[in-house]
Amino acid sequence: MGFDRIPAAADPSERIARLRLARTQRIGPVHFGRLMLRFGSAVHALEALPHLVKRSGGSLTPYPLVKLDAELARADAAGAQLIMLGDADYPALLKQIDAAPPVLWTIGTVVPRRQAIAMVGARNASAVGQKIAQSLAHDLGAAGFHIVSGLARGIDTRAHEMSLKTGTIAVLGGGVDDIYPPDNQGLYEQIAAHGLLVSESPVGHRARAEDFPRRNRLISGLSLGTIVVEAELRSGSLITARLAAEQNREVFAVPGSPLDPRCRGTNDLLRQGANLCENADDVIRMLEGQMGFEAPTPSGLIPDPLRPVERAPAEDDIARVGRTLSGLVNDTPIHRDDLLRLSGAPTWLALSALSELEIAGVVVADDGGYYRRA
Repeated sequence: MGFDRIPAAADPSERIARLRLARTQRIGPVHFGRLMLRFGSAVHALEALPHLVKRSGGSLTPYPLVKLDAELARADAAGAQLIMLGDADYPALLKQIDAAPPVLWTIGTVVPRRQAIAMVGARNASAVGQKIAQSLAHDLGAAGFHIVSGLARGIDTRAHEMSLKTGTIAVLGGGVDDIYPPDNQGLYEQIAAHGLLVSESPVGHRARAEDFPRRNRLISGLSLGTIVVEAELRSGSLITARLAAEQNREVFAVPGSPLDPRCRGTNDLLRQGANLCENADDVIRMLEGQMGFEAPTPSGLIPDPLRPVERAPAEDDIARVGRTLSGLVNDTPIHRDDLLRLSGAPTWLALSALSELEIAGVVVADDGGYYRRA
């Protein structure tokens, strides 16, 4: 999506503005990127928001400064560090995924490297599954890989424990100071001292069910590939595997007994074409050619929505296209591509207008398409 074109922010006021913009309601990672590349800075984007929302007929209140101050105070108390898109230490693999998080909070000493592999699996893992996870984490760590996981019980826990000495990264659904599950407090403290804790959620945020799919995309996004060790057919680990595939990363599955429901998800991944993983060598052989992985530069006839255009979109043009799009949307969902085509406008211009309507809350997008807010 071109997020790697967002420049670094050395000025403290711009860094605060970026954090505030990222925390503002309905400004997700995609809208954050488009606003940044349209206005050149978060300071200018925040100044423009009231006008954009008003002309689209919606409403939006920027993230309150008092809440931002509270988050910064909690981060300081926790010893957390803020990393933003454009910073030199922002993880290189992560910035190449769609909807890369604009801001990350971290605690720890490990610097994420490209040579990283994710490992996820069942929380109620079998003794055999836990032994396999330990062996894989140990051997891959010894081969120079960082192990990325989610601090959950079972497979995640074993993967972190066996890679503390070689480099482990725990991605959290809540804030970087949220210890979940609570019985992993000791492991959390060890990772804080010897590994790295990462979260895109506000410091102080307590994890909710809806936070974990977002967390999973970071687990796979930080890694060249994802290994699944035991997973039922309706498992969050399979979500991570799907996200890895969508990010053009390798997916590995450890085969298991067809009589064990904890292995049905991994066996199904193998049916769908996942790489067989019986030991660390299976992973290393597959990834040897990708150690210097770089995402390809977007190209083709359809322009990247974040690609700089020959001229900045005129506000009158965006307003005109926005009115057209607003008239096309009703309570029946319509696919984005159909909506952009029917607008009759260049893709980059239609996307700018559509973003305004979403930010203003006039239209809503989900898996079914775009529709008007009730």
